[in-house]
Amino acid sequence: MSAAREEILARIQKAKAGAEALDYGAIPRHYRHRGALDAEARITLFIERLHDYDATVYRTAAPALAQTIAEALSARGKRRLAIPASLPEAWLPPEFEFVRDDMASGGLSYAELDAIDGAITGCLAAVAFTGTIILRHGKGEARRALTLIPDYHLCVVGTEQLVETLPEAIARVRDFRHSPLTTVSGPSATSDIEMTRVKGVHGPRTLDVVLVG
Repeated sequence: MSAAREEILARIQKAKAGAEALDYGAIPRHYRHRGALDAEARITLFIERLHDYDATVYRTAAPALAQTIAEALSARGKRRLAIPASLPEAWLPPEFEFVRDDMASGGLSYAELDAIDGAITGCLAAVAFTGTIILRHGKGEARRALTLIPDYHLCVVGTEQLVETLPEAIARVRDFRHSPLTTVSGPSATSDIEMTRVKGVHGPRTLDVVLVG
């Protein structure tokens, strides 16, 4: 074993020993733990943030959800969508084709996901202050590839899932240690050294959000 590697491992062991001795409950946390906005103000802020990120937002009531999804898909010219195995049938308008990504039978290949028109998922929580949607990739939920490979993502967010601040959202996903999470703040985009903005580098170039409730 090289001297450099020995030093790195020794530092890791030392850091771990120090972390185990910490009383995390005693660490002062002066950031805001809860928001102060009422429900409608949270919704307004969330929509404003999503618009800032170039996402399109639809508001609807639960009985009209399938109709609203059909409206969004028609506006984008999407016909064939991948969906997680657990997505409710009531969400799906009959005039479109939906392919369930059932991991019990192997799931869709990366090539199949790349060729499909887009994906539809629900979410675990959403944060109004940052316009962020939190996706969990546990058993029966959308796997990460389903939400990153297709070029289009339609995400259904219930108003009861919307909180104002990130600490409130984290409190709702306390089991995140057992399931990977993806946080989405608008369509995927990045800028190069010349500040040229490019969409679709790390995920879908187009994000539609259907806000239910």
